[in-house]
Amino acid sequence: MSLTHAPVQSPPLAPPPAPQAPAARTGYPGFHHGVSLLHGWVPQVVAFAAVLLLVIAFARFTRRWWLLWMPVCAVAGVAVAWAAWIFTNNQGLASDPAPVLLWSCVGLTAAGLVAAVVGLRTGGWWQRIAAILAVPAALLHTGVVLNQWVGYYPTVQAAWDALNADPLPHQVDIDALGGLRNTDMGTGRIVEVNIPESGSDFRHRREYVYLPPAWFAGDKPPTLPTIMMIGGEFNTPADWVRSGQIMPVVDDFAAKNNGQTPVLVFVDSGGSFNNDTECVNGPRGDAADHLTKDVPDYMESTFGVAGDASAWAVVGWSMGGTCAVDLAVMHPDQFGTFVDIAGDLGPTAGTKEQTITRLYGGNADAWAQFDPLTVMRMHGPYTDVVGLFDDLTAPKHNSGQQKMNFPGMPKVTEDRIGKGGRDGVMDTNEEGAAETLCDEGRKVGIDCTVHTTVGGHTWQFASSAFTSSFPWLTARLGIPVAGLSS
Repeated sequence: MSLTHAPVQSPPLAPPPAPQAPAARTGYPGFHHGVSLLHGWVPQVVAFAAVLLLVIAFARFTRRWWLLWMPVCAVAGVAVAWAAWIFTNNQGLASDPAPVLLWSCVGLTAAGLVAAVVGLRTGGWWQRIAAILAVPAALLHTGVVLNQWVGYYPTVQAAWDALNADPLPHQVDIDALGGLRNTDMGTGRIVEVNIPESGSDFRHRREYVYLPPAWFAGDKPPTLPTIMMIGGEFNTPADWVRSGQIMPVVDDFAAKNNGQTPVLVFVDSGGSFNNDTECVNGPRGDAADHLTKDVPDYMESTFGVAGDASAWAVVGWSMGGTCAVDLAVMHPDQFGTFVDIAGDLGPTAGTKEQTITRLYGGNADAWAQFDPLTVMRMHGPYTDVVGLFDDLTAPKHNSGQQKMNFPGMPKVTEDRIGKGGRDGVMDTNEEGAAETLCDEGRKVGIDCTVHTTVGGHTWQFASSAFTSSFPWLTARLGIPVAGLSS
């Protein structure tokens, strides 16, 4: 008798795991580590060296020096400090008044320069050398105090990397993206892009795009939403990464959310570091056209992001916060969500008359076209436009309370490292701007919420505000968020 046996079927083999993606260039090691430029021994050593050299430079023991050249140095220092203060105020270059120490440093630098020039023929050789060294030392101290005020570079390494244009953390070449598809990314990647001027005539710098791990899954990129990130008045497109240091937050969120986050595009709103466009079209460049035409077209065609307004948000800090509101209310067909972090009432470059001259070449009608209050009133009812305002208030006010109606939004707290705004005086065009804009927005159907936080106008506040809003932004743009109830 022959026996027949049914073939034994083996269990199906599990698909092989996705290969591990090669490590990306990290730029500088870590984000919150390194020697601090905001507190600690570096600012103290710089200050001590500058003061010591200035004392040696000024310590000449002749009657002529004290009766003639010391008054000249003093007058020069006061004049330059006063001129810098006047220029800053007239140009509207600061949302909060600068600390007195900054103007003192500016004046001492100017006085030291005069002392170095007129003192070359007097005193000992060591005094002449000290006078020459005192100028760069005082200038460096001025830069350190300025950085402490705004919190621009948190560490020495961050400043060094920015000055040397080192790669950003997780940065890869755009040509390498194809080879990373269907790999286990671990973290997202940042690529530098040169966005064509397809719909504007705006000369801009290279910009950056963050692609989350989910973008690399599958044979082709998924259709993800996008957040446009805009920095402050003096800016580079990399500021949110270098100065805001938001990537650890994004990486941690992606790791806990199955690699899913929106795509982030870090745009150039100025074209150069000190060109304050306020994101409008005018003599300083057609920044608005670049942000509403060039950037969305490029992002959709190159990275396959969604094109609907419901899938686009704009986040801005300081001037960028003003831009965020303006872009959303002017282009609700493109941006359905905005986050304004310590922005102004509208695009500002001094007084209203100065703003019309500087931003619009004297065209008052153009001012009205970009004024968010005017735009909202002229537009009428909005549909499905939602905004969040993270606003600052001076310590003298009882402003610790917050109004909230969005789920998953913790209270914003400031790291309080930078010194901006600690004098308790806030810019009049900024204070109360959030409440005014939100009140007017609600009248025309914009669903908005205002958070108010006691603190200073610093990058540390901007980073904290973004950290708080990111889970809500992600959910708002249609990506499920783990642990966030609706």
